[in-house]
Order: sequence, then C-alpha cells, then structure tokens
Amino acid sequence: MNLDPFKIKSQLKTSSGEYTYWSLEKLEAAGKKVKHLPFSIRILLENALRNFDNFAITPEHLETILNWSPSPSDKDIPYKPARVLMQDFTGVPAVVDIASLRSEAKRKGKDPSKINPLIPVDLVIDHSVQVDFFGTNYSYQKNVEVEYERNRERYQFLKWAQKSFNNFSVVPPGMGICHQVNLEYLAQGVITRDGNAFPDTLVGTDSHTPMVNGIGVVGWGVGGIEAEAALLGQPIYFIMPEVVGLKLTGKLPAGTTATDMVLTITELLRKHGVVGKFVEVFGPGLDHLSVPDRATISNMSPEFGCTVTYFPIDDRTLDYMGKTNRSEEQIKLVEDYCKANLLWRKEEDLIQYSSLVELDLGTVEATVSGPKRPQDKILVRDFKPKFQELLKSAHGREYIPIDKREVSRWYAEGGGQTGAENTAVQTDVNYETKVKNGLKTVTVDLHNEKFELYDGSIVIAAITSCTNTSNPSVMLGAGLVARKAREKGLDVKPWVKTSLAPGSKVVTDYLEKAGLMDDLEALKFHTVGYGCTSCIGNSGPLPRHIAAAVEDNDLIVASVLSGNRNFEARVHPQVKMNYLMSPMLVVVYALTGRVDVDLYNEPVGYDPNLEPVYLKDIWPSQEEIDEIARQVLSPGDYQKSYGEIFEGNDIWKKLESGEGEIYPWDDESTYIKEAPFFKGISVDVPEPKDINGAHVLLKLGDSITTDHISPAGSFRENSPAGKYLINRGVQRPDFNSYGSRRGNDEVMVRGTFANVRIKNQLATQEGGFTTYIPSGEEMSVFEASTQYQSAGIPLIVLAGKEYGSGSSRDWAAKGTNLLGIKAVIAESYERIHRSNLVGMGVMPLQFLDGENASSLGLSGKEQFTISGIEAGLTPGQELDVIAKSDEGEKKFKVKSRLDSEVEIAYYKHGGILNYVLRDFLKS
Repeated sequence: MNLDPFKIKSQLKTSSGEYTYWSLEKLEAAGKKVKHLPFSIRILLENALRNFDNFAITPEHLETILNWSPSPSDKDIPYKPARVLMQDFTGVPAVVDIASLRSEAKRKGKDPSKINPLIPVDLVIDHSVQVDFFGTNYSYQKNVEVEYERNRERYQFLKWAQKSFNNFSVVPPGMGICHQVNLEYLAQGVITRDGNAFPDTLVGTDSHTPMVNGIGVVGWGVGGIEAEAALLGQPIYFIMPEVVGLKLTGKLPAGTTATDMVLTITELLRKHGVVGKFVEVFGPGLDHLSVPDRATISNMSPEFGCTVTYFPIDDRTLDYMGKTNRSEEQIKLVEDYCKANLLWRKEEDLIQYSSLVELDLGTVEATVSGPKRPQDKILVRDFKPKFQELLKSAHGREYIPIDKREVSRWYAEGGGQTGAENTAVQTDVNYETKVKNGLKTVTVDLHNEKFELYDGSIVIAAITSCTNTSNPSVMLGAGLVARKAREKGLDVKPWVKTSLAPGSKVVTDYLEKAGLMDDLEALKFHTVGYGCTSCIGNSGPLPRHIAAAVEDNDLIVASVLSGNRNFEARVHPQVKMNYLMSPMLVVVYALTGRVDVDLYNEPVGYDPNLEPVYLKDIWPSQEEIDEIARQVLSPGDYQKSYGEIFEGNDIWKKLESGEGEIYPWDDESTYIKEAPFFKGISVDVPEPKDINGAHVLLKLGDSITTDHISPAGSFRENSPAGKYLINRGVQRPDFNSYGSRRGNDEVMVRGTFANVRIKNQLATQEGGFTTYIPSGEEMSVFEASTQYQSAGIPLIVLAGKEYGSGSSRDWAAKGTNLLGIKAVIAESYERIHRSNLVGMGVMPLQFLDGENASSLGLSGKEQFTISGIEAGLTPGQELDVIAKSDEGEKKFKVKSRLDSEVEIAYYKHGGILNYVLRDFLKS
C-alpha cells in the first residue's frame, strides 16, 4: 500500500518508459526544506514516503526525517531496502533460518510455501575458497576442486533454496566477491518496479556492503538476522543518524594510491568519531576520484565505524556505469531521475552536516596500517622504526639490525643456497635457531636451499579483497611493479606465501590483455580463486616447514595484504603482525620478504649482479598506469564476465540438489541443521523477566571484535568444535572452517568466544577459556556454559569499549544466545553487533558515562541481579544492578541499549525472527 500524504506523486518520462516517483522537488516547493538535507538523508526520506502505510511507517517517522537536523536524535526511523545482498558465510545461516521458519510453520499447520523473500535476494558464494595451493599454474583449479569437496553439502542446500524460494538468486563459486559483483553489475542506481522509479537501496549480510555507496547507492551491512526480517517484508528500524561531512580537496600526489588515501581517511575518521553515523563525501576533490577510488573509501566504512560513506551520483558515476556495460537506457534513467528528484550532486553549499572533517588529498603519503587494527596508520617512511618499537612494546624483544645477527648478507637477503656439488634432493627439513636479546633467527634448510626466518619476516603476501581488486588503477599498478621487478631480475623470497584473488573475472581479463598476468605469475602471484581468501582468514595453511619454524620458535612473523581487516588471528592464527597496504606495495614487500626495511633508503633487493634495486626503480608512474588502462579496459570484458555470472562451472552445473518446499533436514549432517530458535515456539509472547543470580562467563577488555566472539577461520582438534566433529567421524583434514559450518548451530556455539587470541580476564590462559565460578575450575567457555545452563544459572558478559566491532556476523549474537548469556554490559558497542544482540533476544546494557568494570571494582566473580525489566521497558532506560560477592555487594546503574519501541518488541519476543514468525502464525 503506497499512500501519498504530501501529494507529491509525479510522473517521470524516460527513454525506457514512464514511471511514478515520489518527488522531493515538489516537497521542497511545498515549503518542506529538502535541499539542506544531506543526499543520504534525502534517500531515506524518499524511502519512507514511498513505503508509508500509516502502520509500520507512521506520520511521526516522516516528520522525524523531514525535520532532520545536525544535532543528535533519539528517534528511530524505518528503512525498507529494495533488495538484499548476501555472501555464503552469513547467507547460509540466514537461509537455514528461513527454511527452519518453513518447517515450524508446517508443524503449526500453516502453508510453508507462503514464507518467501518479498524482495530480490542475491547470494554470492565468495567466502569459502581457501588458499590451499599457491604459486603454480594449477593453484586455481586445485583450490576450486577442494572448495567443492569441502562445501558440497552447503552448495547443494543453496541450490535447493534457489529452486524453492521466490526472489532468490545464487551466484556460484568462482565468479567474484559479492561487493565487487554488486559494484560492477548488480547495482543499478535507480530501480523500476511495479511502474515506480526509486533509488536503488539495499542491506547486505556483510559489513563491507557500503562499498556500493561509491556508485551512489545507499546500503550498509546488517546481521543476517536483520536481513532476514527485511527480506520477509519488515522495515529495519534505526536511530536517525547524524551525518558527518567529509570534504575532500586537492588531488592525490604522484606515487600515491587510493589505498594510501583510504588508510589515511580511516585514521582521520576514527579520531573524529563516526561510530553509528553516516558519512557523506563532498568537495572539489571528488572531481578527481573515479568510482573505483570512491568505492575503495566506502568499502572501509566499518573500519571508520560509520554506517555508510555516501558519494552522490554525478557525471563520474555515469561514466563508470558506461565503462562497466550498464545499458544506455539505464544510465539515462539514473541521470533523469536524480536530476528531477534532488539526488544529483550539486548545490553542496546548501547542505547542513552534523560535523565536518576535511582532507587535502595532496597531503596523502604512501601508507600501511597495522599490525592489528585498520586505523593504526603507519607512513611507509616510518614503517621500519615503528616495527622496531612494536617488537619491543608488544612482544618484549629488542630489535637487532639485520647485519648484526651473525648471518651473512647473502642468507639475510634470502639468496643463500648450498653448494652446487650437493645435488641430492632433501626430503627432510633442518632448523638452526639463534637467540640474541630475545630476537630469534631461524635458519631453514629445505631441499638444499637455506634461508633465514626471523621476527619481522613476511610469510603471507596476498593481493586480495574487493577493497582494492575492484580498482583497475592499483591492480594494473601491481602488475607493472611485477614487470619492472622481473626485468631487474628480482624474485619473491622463498618463505613468502603469495596469492592473487581478484574480486571478479574482469580483473583477470584486463591483466591478461595487458600481458601483466605473466609478470605477476613469474613472481608466483598466480590466481588462487575469485573470493575473499586472506582478507577473511582463508589464507590456508602455511607451508609445513615455515609453519613449524614459526610455531616451534615463537617467531613474530608478518603478513602483508591488500585487504580491509587485520584483527588478531584473522589473517592466520600463526601470524601476529598483519599490515594492510595497496596491491602494489604487497608485491614490493613480497620481494623484500621482511617488514623491517626502509624502502626509501634501502634496496628492495639485488639483481643477479648484486647491484641494488630500489623502490624508485620498480614503481610505475600514474601516467604509465593510465596509458595501459586506456588500452585494456573495455565494457566488453564486463559483458563477457557478467553475461554468465549465474551459470557457474561444470561442477556447479552437475551438482545435485533436492526439491520441495520443506528442506529434508539430515540429523547426521555436520554442515546443515535446522535452527533451534523456532522449534516449539509459543504463539503468545512471554513476559520478560529480571535477570537474577547471574554469573559472568567472560570479563573482557576494549576492542573485542566479532572475530573474537565468532571466529571464521580454522580450528583445532582439541577445541570444543573439533571434539564435536571428531566424535561424529569427521577427520581433522575435513574440518573446513567455522565460516563454512555456520549452518550447524552445534559447531558454531562451540566456536563462540573460542578465538585463540581472546583474553578473558577470568582465565589464566589466552583463548576460549573461563573459570566456572562455583568450583573455581578453568575450562573452555562452552564447557562452562553447559554446566551453568544445566544448573539453571543465567550468564552475562562484562566488556569495555567498542564491543562487537568488525564483520557483521550474526553468529556472534546467535552463539551468545545459545551459550545462555542473557545480557552484555559494555562501555560502548559497534552498531551491527548491538542490533544483532537485540535481534537474538540478548539485552545489550551500557555502563554509565565514566564508569566501567574496573572503576566499579568488579572482579567478574560476583553474582549479578539486573532489575527493572519486569516493571516495564522503555527505550534507553536505566536499570539497577547488584553485584554480590563474599566482600559484600556493589550497586550501580546501567543504560539499556534497547534504543526503540520496536527493539523492545523484538527483545520481548526473544528475537526479531520470533516476532516475524508469531506475526505469520497469527495472520
């Protein structure tokens, strides 16, 4: 039902037809101030006007958006996206939930076929490919084969869903990364549906969904829980956002890249504080940024902490649409609609922002970020001394210059080999370890080749992630670096695991046309797959001899990657330092083999004549990059790749899958199980209760990420998840990853809070451990949870600032629920995880300003009572907490982070999908 309370419905005539639209121009003419609104708020306004029904979207909602002001608001607004984007890690459990809703509906005597996505859903399988094989021309094919072996059951399930659900499409494995596919193909700028024209909008089950903001499409990452509600027709409600204006001036200096720019902006916006806010980019600097440059910035919105980083549609947008093979009719529709409806980038001086941040692009320098947070910017010129500082401050080791380590320069540069007279191939590996001032050097002797590994050695160099592989400038630049290095006789060091994982097949096409794939492959940067790989922790195992040297000697080794995340244990559990950088610098550092090098004054390496080769000798100019781009970039490449995007390879085409409206759940499956959240659900809503006699399961510090809460990487045999699989006959090589088993709650609850780097203050050892308070025994978090739940004892978590930052992982909330955790008390939350906790019926509570667990003297061994819930909940209310221990009791107040009436309703129902299911059962 589309009502029109302001009488602004209008007709738009275009070359592709005539459409109805809701005219913001008419609203402005009627005296409603629209032109002072940021473009992103205008899109939210249009969305609410078009979907207004005087029920889920009320007149108060419309007035809230119309009266947007730079000051913060505590009022919630609705958002009904035009479509949903999913990737397979978060998408599979979402589809499991929808299929489980069908199963429960059937058990309740309802027609399950009526449960379907009500808006288009595109699921791109990109999160499952792992770098098991690298550095060879067969790497890609082998990795694909292994991917299907590991994930066959999951893929069969997704094929069933594609056939069973309406409005549901699957992009098969090996076609690209969801955000790059979205940017290059799925995003339309303006959508026509049912005779209406309106802005393309979406939510995605991945935190980097805002990448599409770079092409002028509003969209952001939500948990799978919220996405499921959206695709089932529910509005997403959130607090009216502040909008920070990011003004860009100038242009990037020669020798810098879009990656340097985005890492600079990450630090800038983190310092300014944009968590939970919108960022909108304006200023003359935009004229010098292509859509891929803009998308590089928007992609890292989660790293900034904001919800979106929006770039209004302009001529550069239309230019990109043409280059990526959008039709002339579509491009003209976007131009006509945006110019007619106040959504074209102009009159920026009229717009009001909540606050302003300014960056002169001319001040950007070559940059990396790390070793464990994207906002920890390091200028390349300062990288070596910063590494030395971190080695001592974080790991207690004194740095020793490489020429003082009792190692010959030949070995130190990675060129050492045994004498030619010994030609026998060794099958064993020999190690020799030297320790000086805590710094370790390990000589590895493998197959008659010796090399040195030490703290600061780079063991992974990955050109990965849609953040950068969507940008032809830096990808062609990386190829040119490889070409120039090859011409100088340089090679990557033998201890570096290299990989190239483009975000779409278009990248391979233009690299091959330019002849640059040959150069990258000569340096062992072979294509390993078309997926997220190292950026999400799918780096695969290190070579056995490298892994053993690192593990046995506790080496502080590094990875370099063109990704967007470098949290602890994310890239690889054995790699403690992880640095984000451009694809071009990834190639350079793979050549050096170490991070403790001053690239501006020390050689990258030596040619066969032992002449030094410096960075300036292999770094291409922007003119070189632009010239080769003009020669090889073509709309035809996009037409070719995306013309077959839904077909898949022969393995996918031959993959068998079931049919029918109800999925045939298999109790023996270790990948796909019916979700436990809806079984036997009551039709009536239970009344919420106060939390009495709760124990603390985990007491955590600041910056606990969803990687810590719900790890996505590999796991070991002695972990709770590993033991579960072993007991069901799954052998260690077949474990796959946590992410691949997100469709099985039994695995995922055992993986919750099981990250090897999580530091629980209630445990003596690092990792997923805690103390079971009643007995004082230390055990795994899962084992303790099981005992607490058997005893009927509710649980809580105490945490610090920025709790739940990182990827939008619904299992971080689902696992929290299944562990029996009733509430989390933190100093602050990242937006998506807080929302997901509500969506799973877990109460997010916040310490009052200036207070935290430490200031209140909480050890975590107390018993907690949280009261005020039964008396009636209101948004943002304060609740009373009593913490009892042998020393007495402490009383304090906390703020409920149920931020709206709708969130209170979700909490009472036990979660958002419970709310949707009860609504369906009653209808």
